Amino acid sequence: MSTTTEAAGIMLTAKDFSPDQDVKWCPGCGDYSVLKQVQSIFPDLGIPKEKFVFISGIGCSSRFTYYMDTYGMHSIHGRPVAIASGVKAADPGLSVWVVSGDGDAFSIGGNHFIHSMRKNFDLNYIVLNNQMYSLTKGQYSPTSEKGKITKTTPYGSIEEPFNTLALALGAGAAFVSRTLDRDPKHIQGVLKRANAFKGMSFIEVYQNCPVFNDETFFAFTEKDSKKEQSILLEQGKPLIFGQNADKGIRFDGIIPMIVNLNENGNSVNDLWIHDEKDLTKAFIITRFFETSFNYMHFPRPFGVIYASERPSYEAEMENQIKLAVAKKGKLPLSKILSGENTWTI
Repeated sequence: MSTTTEAAGIMLTAKDFSPDQDVKWCPGCGDYSVLKQVQSIFPDLGIPKEKFVFISGIGCSSRFTYYMDTYGMHSIHGRPVAIASGVKAADPGLSVWVVSGDGDAFSIGGNHFIHSMRKNFDLNYIVLNNQMYSLTKGQYSPTSEKGKITKTTPYGSIEEPFNTLALALGAGAAFVSRTLDRDPKHIQGVLKRANAFKGMSFIEVYQNCPVFNDETFFAFTEKDSKKEQSILLEQGKPLIFGQNADKGIRFDGIIPMIVNLNENGNSVNDLWIHDEKDLTKAFIITRFFETSFNYMHFPRPFGVIYASERPSYEAEMENQIKLAVAKKGKLPLSKILSGENTWTI
């Protein structure tokens, strides 16, 4: 796979984004798949190599920065998006990517996560979620399911986990998506969509940890179960799932319900059509797997749940600066900071 960057006319391949570092994740770790898909799509994005920047926090996922031959920084725990926001503000022309884990993003970095969604810098924020603190050898995380037995919850966690997609939407995210490590084609599609989106793009990746939380997502990846337990969202298409694509989701008033397309005259034409710009429906989708509407077990959603562009933070900041300069001219920083209500005594 290769492409020519418009700026320099240089043919790039996935190897151009692979450094001379040994990749040191555990055998079978889902991070390998995500890394490969990122390196595979980057040559196709039409962006000069020197414009890419990767910022990571702390955790297994945060080694990602070392394994990308781009500019980058391995930052501090829970703060990668804060640093990435500063990079983007300083040079809006850069393609800035943030890589984090569920502990890094939703625990110590939870405050940064929600405010990054609200502020809407044009960043791509990948969170590799294995529902476990793996780098520190197997403690429960903010996304671990209730009842999870770990080293720090020997009798099972009594906490409700974060619904990450609902959290992002509630914080004002403009682009919310989910993919999984065992579907390379799907990962690539979601990453390309995120890159093309102008604003904060949140990409949650279900990632298997073979050592401390093995098979936790296998219901969504294995042949015998994935078609029943997961649903792939596609813009403008009906919500259909099932082993034989024989089930669908439609509305009973404002309540979603599962119907069998082979029974009671149910038709594809009556099903819910996915609309990425519909915020109300997006919130309902995020609740599919944790709420039993009408006592029905809903499949886990994957794909782009919500995507609605609005001006990015750095674009708004640039416009504000231009307006201020046009109105008052170029003022010294001391004058800007002192404002109008200061006096010399």
